[in-house]
Amino acid sequence: MKIALASPPFPSSIDHGLQLLEKFAGDAARGGAEIICFPESFIPGYPGMGYAIESRTPEALEMALEKAQLIAKSHNIALILPMDGYIADCIYNLAYVISGTGELLGYQTKNQLDPSEDELWTAGVARKVFEINGLKFGITICHEGFRYPESVRWSACNGAHIVFHPHLTGSNETGQHYHTFGAKENPYYEKAMMMRALENTIYFASVNYASTYQESASAVIAPDGSCVKHQQYGEAGVLIVDIDPSKGSGMLAKRFKSNLYL
Repeated sequence: MKIALASPPFPSSIDHGLQLLEKFAGDAARGGAEIICFPESFIPGYPGMGYAIESRTPEALEMALEKAQLIAKSHNIALILPMDGYIADCIYNLAYVISGTGELLGYQTKNQLDPSEDELWTAGVARKVFEINGLKFGITICHEGFRYPESVRWSACNGAHIVFHPHLTGSNETGQHYHTFGAKENPYYEKAMMMRALENTIYFASVNYASTYQESASAVIAPDGSCVKHQQYGEAGVLIVDIDPSKGSGMLAKRFKSNLYL
């Protein structure tokens, strides 16, 4: 099965984000991918990255979601679309799952917020496993995937072959340039990606923006912890990767003796 990871620049508005969504979804579909994942809070854009705060209105976000469903249907490709979204008048950092026919299959909230995000979003309280064309997958968002490995283990224990990990590290303003995936001088993020796959015997697909000072690459990690393929740092585009869902067995995750840690 072919999956795709989108590494876009930071969107400047909802309209800009939808233009990027259309382009990258089309590129992925033409490359044979059946599903594509975008980075954290892609629409309207991660707070502090330049978009207008009024873009977080319920009406604006609902309109964007409807347009995203049309994009999925027009290209016949499933989308994992991280957005801001309202549930019972509270705003969440979440990722919608949209089928290749444009059907909204549900969403995964970010349940473990970074301390800096406590005033931005409400923390979610539940996890879910999704299925597209026989591929079972979970979603963990940024901070929780890096620092709360339980969020990944839960999905693996519940049948996921792969966990998608939309995130944001780096910026366009300050930082260092990195060149080699997983190098010892890099920040710990890529090592964490490798461990999430290895410790659970599943695939782990981590998806970042293409920023000037990018601190982790978009990458697909195999169940043995090796990097199957990664996007070059700072390079916008779509990474298309062949995976074999049968290899994402979750064997190590399912041997976890939860009763020992109660």
